[in-house]
Amino acid sequence: MAQVVDTSDFRPGLKIKWEGGMWVILECSHHKMGRGGAIVRGKLRNLETGSSVDQSFKSGERFERIIFDEKPAQYQYRDGEDYVFMDMESYDQVTIPSNVLGDAVKYLVDDLEVSFDMYEGRVMGIELPNQVVMKITDTPPGFKGDTASGSGKPATTETGLVVTVPFFVENGEDILVDTRTGEYLERAKK
Repeated sequence: MAQVVDTSDFRPGLKIKWEGGMWVILECSHHKMGRGGAIVRGKLRNLETGSSVDQSFKSGERFERIIFDEKPAQYQYRDGEDYVFMDMESYDQVTIPSNVLGDAVKYLVDDLEVSFDMYEGRVMGIELPNQVVMKITDTPPGFKGDTASGSGKPATTETGLVVTVPFFVENGEDILVDTRTGEYLERAKK
């Protein structure tokens, strides 16, 4: 039996069927209109094509929720615009285009263990772990006394992701990054 959700259940990451396609909600905000009912504005990404749209929905509109089966996988390598993973159960190689993966490509480091999002036997995307260890490839040097400002400096990781790190972090160091927010968490333990 299909699970039904309405606009009050909208949150980033929720996957729904809408207009004959499968969509993931990237952003959403609820707006109360003066006399009329509330509306929900959202940014959605099509799970099959990778295209994104901005859309408004009437409060209370109902949708079928998509629940994926998860299957363990491991990131192998990039092949042009495609990313190659190994299915950890069958050891088959599975290729997924970058437009289907979206922002997840910023966190794909060698041998990263992920989960395939499976729907009716097809891979629809991946689920990242909450934290990933990444190597800093470029960041300006820190100076004595910089810690007083409390902010940080930009650092580019091995995948090209730019995060703000404390001044004491240097090139070549491994850091822990939160894949949900893209923020620096701490230096990686060796």
